[in-house]
Amino acid sequence: MSIFIDESTKVVVQGIGSQGTFHAKRNQDYGTSIVAGTHPKKGGTTWDELGVPVYATVKEAVEEAGANTSMVMVPAPFTKGAILEAYEAGIQTIVAITEGVPVHDMTEVYDTVVRRGGVRLIGPNCPGLISPGKSNVGIIPADITMPGKVGLVSRSGTLTYQIMHELAQAGIGISTCVGIGGDPVIGTQFLDVIQAFAEDPETEAIAFVGEIGGSEEQKAGEWIRDNIPDTPVVGYIAGFEAPEGKQMGHAGAIVKEGGPGGESAAEKKEILESFGISVAMNPSEAAQLMIERLGD
Repeated sequence: MSIFIDESTKVVVQGIGSQGTFHAKRNQDYGTSIVAGTHPKKGGTTWDELGVPVYATVKEAVEEAGANTSMVMVPAPFTKGAILEAYEAGIQTIVAITEGVPVHDMTEVYDTVVRRGGVRLIGPNCPGLISPGKSNVGIIPADITMPGKVGLVSRSGTLTYQIMHELAQAGIGISTCVGIGGDPVIGTQFLDVIQAFAEDPETEAIAFVGEIGGSEEQKAGEWIRDNIPDTPVVGYIAGFEAPEGKQMGHAGAIVKEGGPGGESAAEKKEILESFGISVAMNPSEAAQLMIERLGD
């Protein structure tokens, strides 16, 4: 099995410019069912590079092409509108790749789509997700991983790629990898993904990549301790050398409160290890710890 996407996933791409076309074509070549693209002025045409129809609205893509998942690649000022359009059209899984979406836009989106709407929103500012051998929605390079039993969730795309690649070199594959994004306001959180992995019979171990800032990693760790204590879990927190108060890369990666706030990498490591989770100091060590845990 996998979580959130599989062979039945039918993707409509919102944003069919050069980047949208490049990644959608790569996903299609991998085997992902890309059924349509949308553009307000190109409805009724064909997306030549992919050989699928272009509709003026997501609603048409749902009704005529059966789309159930959206990949949002539009520029940041238009992302709020794109997500809300997908939600109103009945799309159940929305994957927002775009970075730089204003925080106040995302607060409105979160309240409408996630809190009240019950729709799966992944991102924004994320690499998307992949269930190897089944579907790839986003910008994750599929050739660095393979199907397997490790569920991987991360706030960072590139660090995730390194862990996936090193696991693959050791012959260990992935059930699903979910990049949740590093912005202050995102849809799906660590705990949402980890709970889904816990319910997936083919996910036997979990790896997660966190960052400085916030406390979502600790919430997930506490749930793991209380609910799946026998599952091998490995974590890595990026930013061990980050100074307090300085934003590092992602908009949400900033230590606002030291000490009891638990927002630094060292504090998170200490807390997670007290829950029985193995925590690495770098991505390579995280992969090695997972290899060791699976060999127990």
